[in-house]
Amino acid sequence: MQPLRKADPSTIAGYRLLGRLGAGGMGVVYLARTAGGTLSALKLIRAEHAADPGFRERFRREAVAAERITGRWVVRVLGSDPEAREPWLATEFVPGPSLAEAVALHGALPEPTVRALGARLASALDDMHGAGLVHRDVKPGNVLLALDGPRLIDFGIARTAGATALTATDAMIGTPGFLAPEQARAAGAGEVGPASDVFSLGCVLAYTLTGERPFGTGGVAAVVYRTVHEEPDLDGVPSALLPLVGACLVKDPADRPTAAEVRASLGGGDGPAGDWLPPGLPALIAQRSSRVLDLPVAEPTMLVDPGQPRAMSRRRVLVAGSAAAVAGAGGLTAWLLSRTSGGAGPGTGGTAAPLATYTIGVLTDLSGPTKADGRGQERGIRLAVEEFNALRDRPFDVRLRVEDDAGKRDRAKAGALALLKVPGLVAVLGPTLTPTAVAAGDELAFSGVPLASVVADVPAGQIKGQETKTNYIQPRTIQDMMTVPFGRYLTEHGAVRTAVVEDRAGGEYSWFAVKNMKEYPPSGEKGGAVTAHAVEADSEDFGAAVRAALATDPQGVMYVGTSPRRAALCARALRDQGYRGPRGSVEHVLQPEFLTVAGAAAEGWYFGTGYVDPDGLPKAKRFAVAYRRRWGLAGTAPVDRFATEAYDVANWTFQAVRTAAANNAESVTSGVRNSLLQTPYQGLAKTYSAQANKDTPTALLGLYLWQVKSGVPRFLGSFDEAARAGT
Repeated sequence: MQPLRKADPSTIAGYRLLGRLGAGGMGVVYLARTAGGTLSALKLIRAEHAADPGFRERFRREAVAAERITGRWVVRVLGSDPEAREPWLATEFVPGPSLAEAVALHGALPEPTVRALGARLASALDDMHGAGLVHRDVKPGNVLLALDGPRLIDFGIARTAGATALTATDAMIGTPGFLAPEQARAAGAGEVGPASDVFSLGCVLAYTLTGERPFGTGGVAAVVYRTVHEEPDLDGVPSALLPLVGACLVKDPADRPTAAEVRASLGGGDGPAGDWLPPGLPALIAQRSSRVLDLPVAEPTMLVDPGQPRAMSRRRVLVAGSAAAVAGAGGLTAWLLSRTSGGAGPGTGGTAAPLATYTIGVLTDLSGPTKADGRGQERGIRLAVEEFNALRDRPFDVRLRVEDDAGKRDRAKAGALALLKVPGLVAVLGPTLTPTAVAAGDELAFSGVPLASVVADVPAGQIKGQETKTNYIQPRTIQDMMTVPFGRYLTEHGAVRTAVVEDRAGGEYSWFAVKNMKEYPPSGEKGGAVTAHAVEADSEDFGAAVRAALATDPQGVMYVGTSPRRAALCARALRDQGYRGPRGSVEHVLQPEFLTVAGAAAEGWYFGTGYVDPDGLPKAKRFAVAYRRRWGLAGTAPVDRFATEAYDVANWTFQAVRTAAANNAESVTSGVRNSLLQTPYQGLAKTYSAQANKDTPTALLGLYLWQVKSGVPRFLGSFDEAARAGT
């Protein structure tokens, strides 16, 4: 729990606020105390979100649904006001850890504990289903552990069985790895019923018994694909519980047991919980409970009249001014543009006393398969460090330490361990591949050192310990969204029929891309439709698939896959069969190999990417000039991919170090991690945020459109503006 901030209210509707339990883009959850002394978790929604009628309706629905649930094993609603300017909902407060945290700390739980846990969760679901509700997000993070038994929480997406969705964002409800196949397929709401909760409960039981998710980890596409098409991995589930868990996880909802049947199989869930927890967990729960009970009454925090609109406090102005000053460091290239070879080098800023020195580690591929992207990152970061150390008024010095992982997991692990031995290490930047980022993240997580990459796309849950303490930060748009730029181009140009060539060599990525394209087709509001035409992984004959695609008379063709060479074969097949309409693909494909193999057939192709060309951004042109000068590149040579983004993230890290040092943080490394997680940064390319992949509007800030012109990829700009402009 964090202390209240000065901008926080002291009370809400008679609830005395004691501290912050958590905060996100939608609002804040406070620990509060009623007039009678009962502790509660009070969720307060920000006014800007409450102004959206659709959002307010969803919150109103959550409050109504939660108030209808009165079973022993759910948290009770203590009060709510969905109509307030800032709507709020207060529930009972459970001081214990979540089931996800318990498994992360203690590993798999013993069978007797899981039987008691499962029986009581099944009882909670049975009560919900009896009230005509479906939870739809049963997962370890939504189960809190108390001394007398578990509590099911978070009814934000609970609905009456069979209710229709309010928005398109509800297409796939739940958490991948714990949702049912009918949810993963984004099936009609009528198919998502009580049986879906039973499937999720089966996933929770398997996870709690083994410490592993039954459908594995990885990208959303991979987990969803396995949930829909493959059998769960139940190795490690005790034989006595295997039939029940297996029955919960069958694909057909009609063949699953009811929640009441699950409860009966596990021994019922209405009696006293007894001594149900394994050693270690009761002590943790008791410790947290006593810590909360000993809380003093917080001092009043709101410094403005709560009846008036909140103006920016002086403290906020100061913080904003400091952040703006650091954000301005994105233009530090003026130093490089003005210096001469005989001028003062880095570190001669004229400070009167020795400065503290902090180390930024760069762990990237400088000699392996992705060395071009690694070189771009290393150069961009080094340029940012040199500029910072040349500032006369800098508050500290930055030391750079570079490790080459060669694109290999073992090298990444060894590099991370080597960096941890360097004095003053506050952050590590730069992995280019998912496996190397995971290997490095696993080593750095234990020490709390933040790791960031603008290249690697690491799905949630792959790096150890992220459920309880996030240290991996990925300020880039995920690869699953790279179909959006060309899709938007087709929409803006009135394409109603789109043909997708699905390269099954791309595995789950291709499957998920096709699924997304069909669910959200270009020109969808005007009746747009997408057809998919597959090329098997063991075939290089794209002719038949292209022929079938062109038979639909498409107004746009998209290749979805991960291979530049196979995409080039698709391009050649389209050219050979006379298609000259819009053609496009994704970031994976935009590589020199595509241009070489496709030859003239590459001309005109569009690509969605997560990186920019600084020459195409007015405020980044000085950076591009400085970058070429620093690295001896010709004036017409392109700036390396991801160099701009790496430069920005380095300056974002400097901002975080400034904040941590100014706040006299006990651990500057922890302060840097917290600042990166909480404070966005306006860079040359875009606004960077640790929340970039958690909601679509933020994620779309990092999508760009490119087109091959005269045999060379040309940056067209932010995907939405570029799509409207056309070429």
